[in-house]
Amino acid sequence: EVQLVESGGGLVQAGGSLRLSCAASGVTFDDYAIGWFRQAPGKEREGVSCISGRIYYVDSVKGRFTISSDNAKNTVYLQMNSLKPEDTAVYYCAADPGGLCSFRGIDFESWGQGTQVTVSS
Repeated sequence: EVQLVESGGGLVQAGGSLRLSCAASGVTFDDYAIGWFRQAPGKEREGVSCISGRIYYVDSVKGRFTISSDNAKNTVYLQMNSLKPEDTAVYYCAADPGGLCSFRGIDFESWGQGTQVTVSS
């Protein structure tokens, strides 16, 4: 059974940084794609970044966010720098056993419970 647990969210001022963690069990990183998604109030869920051998970012976070994985710890990180108020959302990590990165949530089978990120202006 795949389990994903996010942590690291919080309240930060604009321009600040946070590092989100996604601790995974039941997942072999060599086989899975791990994605980060976010959903702001009243908005649709948005793919933010994905790692599966290659790395992908949505345009709005390129140059500010960095995704990485520690296979020994079975954890994927999302380092978020130069945060903006529009980055405020609940952030979720998700796993796709197909191993192909996508920004479509429907492609991911397993999801964490989410962690709140709030960026004040």
